[in-house]
Amino acid sequence: MSVVLSTLPLSPSERADYWHSVVSDTFIPLDVVLHEHEPSVGTIATDRLGPLQFSVVEAGPQTVSRNAALISRGGGEYVTVTLQHQGTGRLTQDGVEALVQPGTFTCSDAGRPYRREQPDDFRFTAIRVPKSVLGVSDADLRAITGTVFDGRGGTSGVVAGYLEHLADRAAGFDPYTGRQLAMTAADLLTVLVRERQGRLNPHASEVARGMLVRIKEYILRHLADPDLSPERIAAAHHMSVRYLHKLFQPEGTTVSRWIHRERLQRCRRELSRSSRTAPAVSAVAQRWGFTNPSHFSRSFRTAYGMSPREWQSSTRAA
Repeated sequence: MSVVLSTLPLSPSERADYWHSVVSDTFIPLDVVLHEHEPSVGTIATDRLGPLQFSVVEAGPQTVSRNAALISRGGGEYVTVTLQHQGTGRLTQDGVEALVQPGTFTCSDAGRPYRREQPDDFRFTAIRVPKSVLGVSDADLRAITGTVFDGRGGTSGVVAGYLEHLADRAAGFDPYTGRQLAMTAADLLTVLVRERQGRLNPHASEVARGMLVRIKEYILRHLADPDLSPERIAAAHHMSVRYLHKLFQPEGTTVSRWIHRERLQRCRRELSRSSRTAPAVSAVAQRWGFTNPSHFSRSFRTAYGMSPREWQSSTRAA
């Protein structure tokens, strides 16, 4: 269920202080400057899917910024992806300015100072993403901050479309489904980071790169299905298995190995989650498509140098 906060019940003179606290409480510590003598009504509707927070923000002209003092108060562990729906804006981070228009999106790293100016009435969706789920370093994130991404084509279009789809339907997912969909969103953002860094094959055509992203999105959505296979993936995308393998060649892996690695990573992540009751190793393995417990344990040890139970015990002790 969405949590909706609004300044509508307040008088114009009361709105500024309340809006400032609402923005910082919803996202991270931020400085907010409103550019109207009598502030317009501001509304934030928030949903959570697993570790991701989706907030639709609608308000009047304003500037939000984050400096070293605010960073010291917390929140530096997040990246915010902002999908612009209405109004123009300007994001500045690391000395780079990005002009934001409807149909585009930007990423800002809360661990470094930034400034976002909205000179007109606006509406956008802000997705707060913990850096820990992306599996990339702060240095890697500089490849996507201070940059405007087109939400209509290429890899960025796939990312924007998927995030918009989740935001529109966030309130309707059960907790388990919501978490799985959120992790897929995080994986797509990681693909975007790698592409911007040039770690995806620069010689592949734009069509091939776009197709590879769509295939990975499909795989991640069906990762828990033990019957997921190259044949099924190829059929779903109306291509031959041979061409499917060719798309993965520039990454130095095969389709099956990529699926296997992604499943292991999710098992490892889930087994490290802190909770009162440790999840059963066999249940976690089965949840991510491993039907043979012995094969899962061997694969996990090969990949990470310890058994799943040893990994679970070590992370809980830490």
